Amino acid sequence: MIDSLSLRNLAPLLVLVLLFGCAPSEAPNDAAVSDDQTREDVGDEVTDEPRAVMQTESFDFDVAGNTLAGLFDRPVDREASATIIIVHGYGETNVVEGNWYNQLRSTFARIGINTLIWDKPGCGPSGGEFNINQPVQSSAEEVNAAVQALRDRNLPGTETIGLWGVSRAGWIVPLALAEDPSIAFWISVSGTDGKENARYLLEENFRIEGRSEEETAVLIAEWQARVDTVWKNGTYQDYLDAAPNLSADPFMEFMGWSGNASEQAFLADQEKFRTGELLIDAETGLPVYIPDFPGLLASIDLPVLAIFGEQDTNVDWRSTADLYQTTLGANPDAALSIKTFPNANHNLKPCQQCGVREMAAQSGNIPYADGYYESMIEWLIAQGFGSNPST
Repeated sequence: MIDSLSLRNLAPLLVLVLLFGCAPSEAPNDAAVSDDQTREDVGDEVTDEPRAVMQTESFDFDVAGNTLAGLFDRPVDREASATIIIVHGYGETNVVEGNWYNQLRSTFARIGINTLIWDKPGCGPSGGEFNINQPVQSSAEEVNAAVQALRDRNLPGTETIGLWGVSRAGWIVPLALAEDPSIAFWISVSGTDGKENARYLLEENFRIEGRSEEETAVLIAEWQARVDTVWKNGTYQDYLDAAPNLSADPFMEFMGWSGNASEQAFLADQEKFRTGELLIDAETGLPVYIPDFPGLLASIDLPVLAIFGEQDTNVDWRSTADLYQTTLGANPDAALSIKTFPNANHNLKPCQQCGVREMAAQSGNIPYADGYYESMIEWLIAQGFGSNPST
C-alpha cells in the first residue's frame, strides 16, 4: 500500500501540501509562518470551568518499539459509557506538556465519555524519532495499539471505543477500522478523499490572495505540469521549465513551497511512480494516497458522523462529502450523518476570507463555529454512546 506521506518528499518538487491538516497552527497564539503552518488547530481556547468535569492521568503504551506517552481522561461524575481516541492531523504534537484538546476532551467527559490522546513518536515525552513523512499505515498501527492497550487494562468505558479524527486522520481511521472492526464509531472532522489536495488548496487560495481567474488558471496549470513531469517520465529540465510563474508567486513563498528540488530527488521520485510505489489517478492527474479508498470506506460497518466547514480552502470538502455519501452513505450499517457549517474553515472556526493566511493568524482563543461541539454531543447521545449528566 502507498505511503501516503511519502509524497511530502516531492516538495518543492511538486509543491504539494499533502493535506495532513493544512491548517496553520496547533498551539494557541502561534501564528508563525513556517512549514509547521500545515498543522491542525488543537482547540485549546480559554474557557471558564466552574468545576472539574474530568480526571486526567498518564497513559503510556508501546508500538513498533517505541513507548508513546499520552493522557487518559475519565468523567468525574459517573462511570464512563464509552471511550474516544483522538487521532491527530498533520505535524508535530505537544499533547502531554500542552494539555492539547482540553476543551474537546472536557466536552466528551461531560456526557460520560473517556478520551485518550498521545504524543506522536519523538514528540513530547514519547519515544522514537519524529518523522514528518510518517506513513498513515504507521499512524493506524498506533491507533490499533492504543485500542488494545485500553482493552488490556479493562478500564470502565473501554468496552465501547470510538475514534475522533481530523483531516489526515481521514486516511488513518479507515485503515485502523479495517484492522479492528470491533471499534464502535467514527467522528470525522474536515476529512479527506483519496487524492492529493494541494491543487484545490492552491486554486482556492490564489483567488483569495487576489489572483485573477486567468492568473489562477496559469498557476494551476504549471502546478499540474510539474506533477506530470514526474509521473510521465519528463526530464529534470522539463521540471525546471514547467513552473516559472508558480515558483515566483508570493503565496508559494508564504507557504514555504517555492524553489526547486534537486535532480537526485526528482529522479528518485520518478522511480517511485515507475515501480508503483506512488500512483496517479489518470482521470484527474492527482497522486493517489490509498488504492481503492472508496472500497475501503464502503467496507466500514459502523455509525459515522462527518463534519465539514463549508469555507474549507485546504481540502475539497465537497469531494469528500460526496465520496462519503456514495460509499458510507450506501451502507445502512454505517449510519452516515453529515453536518456542515456555512461560515467555518478547515479548523471549524469562523472566518472572513477563509484562506490559509487568515488561518495562520487565528489564535487558539477564537471559538469554534456555533453548534460544532453541540453537533457531536447530540450525535453521540442519540447513538447511545453518551448521556446527559443527571444534574
